[in-house]
Amino acid sequence: PEHLAPILKKNNFDGCIAVQADSSETETRFLLELAEKNDFIRGVVGWIDLIAHSFLELQLDYYSRFPKLKGFRHILQSEKPEFMLDKKFIEGVNLLGKKNYTYDILVYPKHLKAVCQFLNIFSQKDNAPRFVIDHLAKPYIKKGLIRQWKKDMAAIAKHENVFCKISGMVTEADWLNWNEKDFTPYLDVVFETFGIESIMYGSDWPVCLVAGTYEKQLAVIENYILKFSEPEQKKIMGENAVRFYNI
Repeated sequence: PEHLAPILKKNNFDGCIAVQADSSETETRFLLELAEKNDFIRGVVGWIDLIAHSFLELQLDYYSRFPKLKGFRHILQSEKPEFMLDKKFIEGVNLLGKKNYTYDILVYPKHLKAVCQFLNIFSQKDNAPRFVIDHLAKPYIKKGLIRQWKKDMAAIAKHENVFCKISGMVTEADWLNWNEKDFTPYLDVVFETFGIESIMYGSDWPVCLVAGTYEKQLAVIENYILKFSEPEQKKIMGENAVRFYNI
């Protein structure tokens, strides 16, 4: 927190969401402790074992005492695409919706067809959670591949309860030689399909530092959205995240 707080202040951010990186409840509790001690951490996206059904509801009831815990994420990019279609996993995510938690979808393009099936299942359920696609689903920016990713993202964007986080792009490009125009085709797709109301900025700090400073990755988004009105820019840069995570 002592490293991030001055960066946020310098760049005119009021706060941030801390998102899990390790698949353990130890880290969930760690992030909640940091959030309790640091007001600028407005919310936490933690990890929980979504397949442990005999304990899951009890665990979620326990976590309900932490108002800054807004949602959960499993690192699906490390799993086979069919993992998210497992009945037990579906039931676990469904329970998140019933408890009013969000779910962050962290995947690679190879997972997107399964993500479409996953979301179609939830389109038939009551009290489905709000979903957000992290990092634009990590398109292959360095290779310039876009066609299939574009098709899959358009299908995903049809679901009204799904947002997209414009983050993590610089790490999918050539770390040492990227420039802003490399990202324009991918941002165009997201804005054309998801629309202003369902897009939120994310820094992916500190991971972004492997490919540029906080300010450099931020400039990619700030320069791209200059064509939008000030109210629209505010939605992208914070208000949509506040609404999505119920801050």
